[in-house]
Amino acid sequence: MSSVRASHAALFGAAALLFAASAVMTVMWSLSMSSMGEMPMPRGWSMSMTWMPTCGETWLGAAASFVGMWTVMMVAMMLPSLGPMLMRYREAIGAASETRLALHSALFASGYFLVWAACGLGIFIMGAALTSAEMRLPALAHGAPFAIGAVVLIAGATQFTTWKTRQLACCRTAPGSGGAICRNTDAPLRHGIHFGWRCVHCCAGLTATLVVIGVMDLRAMLLVTAAVTAERVAPGGPRIARVTGAILVAVGSMLIARAAHRI
Repeated sequence: MSSVRASHAALFGAAALLFAASAVMTVMWSLSMSSMGEMPMPRGWSMSMTWMPTCGETWLGAAASFVGMWTVMMVAMMLPSLGPMLMRYREAIGAASETRLALHSALFASGYFLVWAACGLGIFIMGAALTSAEMRLPALAHGAPFAIGAVVLIAGATQFTTWKTRQLACCRTAPGSGGAICRNTDAPLRHGIHFGWRCVHCCAGLTATLVVIGVMDLRAMLLVTAAVTAERVAPGGPRIARVTGAILVAVGSMLIARAAHRI
């Protein structure tokens, strides 16, 4: 029993250090991006510089920089909800030694955040393409405030769907629960990728909200982190998801109304 407690304490300590480091780097990145300012656009909104290369930077460099910082941000945002799942995964695999247990945990987490890194690349490509289009097409730029409100409203509506309930149920279940778990050398990485893919689906609406509201907005990060953690870890997760959905629907409706008022 003492060895189990020591193992859990070691995992908690490593996760706490990783969380602290990633949180500090995320704050530094957010402040750095904020200092660059934003580009004023029609109808009173501003375009973030996140989606464009800085002076002297290539598109490839901009993409690599974004994906790196996105992954660090996801580590800070997802660790609070991933921790309990990783703890249950360690209990399920029952590795013979602490070293092997640590290796399996590291591979699982690597697979999980690899999925989020790939998601970040896709988000950057879409964000860069949309930003370029908005700079070329004034009509598209004029419609951006409506689109932002619509994305938030739709994200809130998805929180009430059976699809969201199914995805959340998968995310609240530890990998390997309810059956035998594979212990091959590559199994932890595959389990992490599979669980990460589930998580990306479950958090799709909240992630979309973060992206359109402001991917470098610290307040938005904190609110999304709290929402993801609560619905994934706290009792009554589906009910919490619906409460979050109601809030997002209200915010989305307010943003659409504000955009209409500025016409």
